[in-house]
Amino acid sequence: MTEVRPPVAASAALWEREAEVAAVVRAVDTLCADRSSAGSLLMIRGEAGFGKTALLAETRRIAEARGCQVWSARGGETLRSVPFNVVRQLLQPALVSLLPEEAREYLGDWYDIAGPALGIAEPGERRPDPQGVCDGLVAAVRRLARRDWPLVLLIDDAHWADQETLRWLAAFAERLDDLSVLVVVARRPGDIRGESARHLEAVAASAGSPVTNLSALTPDATAGLTRATVGAHADAAFCREVWAVTAGNPYETVELLAKVQDSEMEPVESSAAELRALNRAARGGGLVARLEGLGIEATRFAWAAAILGAGITVGQVAELATMSHDDAVRCADLLLNARILTTPDPASAPVEEGDLEFVHPLIATAVYNSIPPALCTAMHGIAARVVTDSGRGAAAASRHLLEVHPDDDAELVAQLREAAAEHLAVGAPDAARRCLERALREPPLPEVHPHVLYELGCAALLTAPATTINHLRSALAMPGLDGPARVDAVYRLSQAFLHNNQIEEAVRTVEAEAARHESGPAKLRLQAVQYMWEGIHAGEASSPGRSERLADLARTCSGRDNSERAVLILRGFDAMAHGENAEEVVELCDRALVNGRLAPGLGWTDPEWGIELLMMLASAYAFADRLDRAEALYNEALRAYESAGWSGGHLSLAHAYIGVGHRRRGRLREAEKSLRESLRLAERVGRGLPLYWSATCNLVDTLLARGHAEEAWQVAEQYGFAPPYPSTIVLPDPRSVRGRLLLAVGRTEDGINELEQAEKAAAARGHHNPVLVPWAVDLARALATEDPARAARLASDVRRHAERFGTDTAIGEALRCAAALETGQRAVRLAAQAVTFLEASPCQYEHAAARIEYGIAARSTTELNRGLALARQCGADGLVTLAETVLAKETGPA
Repeated sequence: MTEVRPPVAASAALWEREAEVAAVVRAVDTLCADRSSAGSLLMIRGEAGFGKTALLAETRRIAEARGCQVWSARGGETLRSVPFNVVRQLLQPALVSLLPEEAREYLGDWYDIAGPALGIAEPGERRPDPQGVCDGLVAAVRRLARRDWPLVLLIDDAHWADQETLRWLAAFAERLDDLSVLVVVARRPGDIRGESARHLEAVAASAGSPVTNLSALTPDATAGLTRATVGAHADAAFCREVWAVTAGNPYETVELLAKVQDSEMEPVESSAAELRALNRAARGGGLVARLEGLGIEATRFAWAAAILGAGITVGQVAELATMSHDDAVRCADLLLNARILTTPDPASAPVEEGDLEFVHPLIATAVYNSIPPALCTAMHGIAARVVTDSGRGAAAASRHLLEVHPDDDAELVAQLREAAAEHLAVGAPDAARRCLERALREPPLPEVHPHVLYELGCAALLTAPATTINHLRSALAMPGLDGPARVDAVYRLSQAFLHNNQIEEAVRTVEAEAARHESGPAKLRLQAVQYMWEGIHAGEASSPGRSERLADLARTCSGRDNSERAVLILRGFDAMAHGENAEEVVELCDRALVNGRLAPGLGWTDPEWGIELLMMLASAYAFADRLDRAEALYNEALRAYESAGWSGGHLSLAHAYIGVGHRRRGRLREAEKSLRESLRLAERVGRGLPLYWSATCNLVDTLLARGHAEEAWQVAEQYGFAPPYPSTIVLPDPRSVRGRLLLAVGRTEDGINELEQAEKAAAARGHHNPVLVPWAVDLARALATEDPARAARLASDVRRHAERFGTDTAIGEALRCAAALETGQRAVRLAAQAVTFLEASPCQYEHAAARIEYGIAARSTTELNRGLALARQCGADGLVTLAETVLAKETGPA
């Protein structure tokens, strides 16, 4: 029988791993061949003991032999609650080699965003966006990887990595195409659920090659390993029993053979019966019994080491196990000799880690699970004190605090609240949520309880709005949450309802709370929030008399504080949507500013009011033809979110509205670019949210303006731009845009039906601004042949509403619509009037379309050429084709 042997230099755990090692060699050779080569990722999956760690160690040996930098990290079963634990381990070799000023130089703008998560910078005053922190970590590793090429990243036990690291790893793996780095990830199958499982699946999907699934050793390989370890004279029956006892598990095979050597057992058939008992001593209960055989002090030492989990030092274990240093040293030697603990490999050990580690995670798990539950809880409490006394802070101690038995401990609640605040400060809201949920089980003192619920609600607002609702409702039902904190809790609760698609409940919540207050700043703030949620509600009808009540309230406001400024903004937006005089809209909005700028406390990243209010301000300007002020606000939003590292929903909306500004200006290429970036970011946040609709709706609208109807249809199909529509309004009106899309792709009847639904919705809401809700213009054109009388009425209504609103864009678009329904000289006159108004408008696409339509009606090559030049500037390919076709007919071949 032929024995399958690995290379001489390989570990015993690498038997039958030739194919896997060959794949590693190919990946390393590719990495080293060319600095510009694309990065790659290898995913190794195998049961416990199947040699994942050994394969990573071989990868390190191969890579370092070829001159690669190798950074490594591993997850820990008891460390999954420690945010950024694994990515911090991974980057330690690079971080410790940099002085603070060098780190700031390398990380650039990302230093203040990713630095706190990595532990190399103090958190800022403003809570970071978790997505921004993730992107900052991606950027940090990319920059460091370029400096340290060729670089290999090794992550062991990824199934036990913290969720924040896995989120980073999934994002980093997506961006390997243009970064020459090799990432090797090892994990067990199973052992992971929820978001972490989703992130690991994304990592596997990014791998350029199939996932490597490690298998058990074959009987032949087990026989070869047995004879290589205990002697060539081991007989076949003994070798078969080794395989049967271990089921071919490489780790168990190596451990069993070590015990065969220690016991001086003869490797012959007559000894084979003793192998099962010997193997039991290496795992589970047998391991625990063997540990207990070393004595109570050694057992206590091992327990303390399992509690610490990482960074195991003799000194900390001695303190935790309450023993002298000399006794601790003696116990450490016993456990080293018993192959329960080992000293870390200097080549792969994280910087500044401990003196000891468990020989294998299976041993660590068995030892931890053997600790009596009450004692385990008590030891975690002592460990928390040890960590705190060492000056590492509440966040570092929190993983132990989470395990302490609830006991009405007010100090523990305070520590957990402090830890939650530290987690939030570095962009780890899930870790903060776990701390606050544990604090509730203590439970807190009655006067503290509502504050913990409030903090928990704020921590979970964006990630779990339904859970937030329950926490904040409970907090508000308790005595003790008063003053500004109560008003803010009500606002947060209404926000949670909004994010949970319960906008009517959001409105009722702030309305009921406002009724409890006397006139003053708190009541005005709540009233403003109520009007804000009503203003963005896309329901069938607004509450009776809402606009009148809002107008009356706005008349009492001069802009003395932010609540008054909010009311003025809301009144301006409401007037714009209803198509009231645009000059009055602008005047209301201007009064909400301070010297032409946003007031302190009302900025894009200020939490008191949120993004919705400022988007309403910018939109009121945009659709009232004050694009200069709208674009200034859009650009300010983008700068604010980028500098703060907010790269989730807020940044997506900022790009969407930058796209709106480009679209209104007629810069269609730039609009498409911004909107595609917005949609990319929105995809990471989640489909179905209002920001997702904003990106999709405006991208479809822009592609239609460009004349790319088929591409617009593909986008609509891919991203679900179809009924049912969201409960919050989207600008411009999605029904109108979808109706136009259906007409553009030849589904005329469906398009007319969609536009008629837009008509009903707009009438119920009182939205008569023909630029914001442009259904009537497209419906009139669609009905021109089938029902010319109705088309004429619609065009007349559009013109009446446009003249009431009074902007050049609205009037020019109304005249374009009227001209399209006429013939002869009347059509020419109306088209000429449309050009006059739209030439004065900031909207160049509409101006280009009007020029071309006027040129066609008047058979004027001059106007056609002027329209053609404008269309080319805008990137309006459809208009360009139309103008060139008509010009070719008018002038003949060149």
